[in-house]
Amino acid sequence: MSSELIHPTAIIHPGAQLDDGVEIGAYSVIGDNVRIGRGSKIASHVVIEGPTQIGVDNQVYPFASLGLAPQDKKFRGEPTELLIGNRNVIRECCTFNRGTVQDKGKTVIGDDNWIMAYVHIAHDCVIGNNTIFANNATLAGHVEIRDWVILGGFTLVHQFCVIGEHAFTGMGSSVSKDVPPFAMVSGAPAEPHSINLEGLKRRGFSKEAIQRIKETHRILYRQQLPVQDALAKIEAAYGEHEEIALLLAFCRHSQRGLIR
Repeated sequence: MSSELIHPTAIIHPGAQLDDGVEIGAYSVIGDNVRIGRGSKIASHVVIEGPTQIGVDNQVYPFASLGLAPQDKKFRGEPTELLIGNRNVIRECCTFNRGTVQDKGKTVIGDDNWIMAYVHIAHDCVIGNNTIFANNATLAGHVEIRDWVILGGFTLVHQFCVIGEHAFTGMGSSVSKDVPPFAMVSGAPAEPHSINLEGLKRRGFSKEAIQRIKETHRILYRQQLPVQDALAKIEAAYGEHEEIALLLAFCRHSQRGLIR
């Protein structure tokens, strides 16, 4: 840890571990049992409490609050944790809480996520990689957001919901059921509208794969079939393809039920 990169007004607990190249801005507070990986930049007026681990090359903007106690009345000070991966951008006034012993005991943020201002990630959430959370997106406890998901501004996600890979929520969506991979949803309550076509194109999905995903969406949401009948029809037609196998597995393991 180089003192040249730590502003003299910052407060660093002796039990914190800062790797080489970590920058800490003015008036930030880094608590006990916090570890921050090399090259990460913590701006001014940030509060990070432990146990929290932050990987390499992250950027945390002013007034973020990371690793504080979960907003759960059952919490009794247990040593739960917040784990943040690498190369994440965490903008102003974000709040990420630690986990609870009633679930995983940890809140997990993956790699390469772009998390905009005022986003709240509650206790025991698990966030994958390469996601985008627009301003004021809010996750209740125990939510899972998988890789490449985009949450529109002011999206609300109910506790225990799962949002599948490459899904997209429109601005102001209120999600209370699981969102399958590739789906585009919006509204309050959120409803499925189409597939995330532009996102799939940008991520290099072939025309053939996109056409298969379109057809599975039509079977699942436009043919008025019971879910299990729709999944059986999708599997019979396209089940051997990797992206459709991903969709089928998600739908069959849904605990809260699929958004309809």
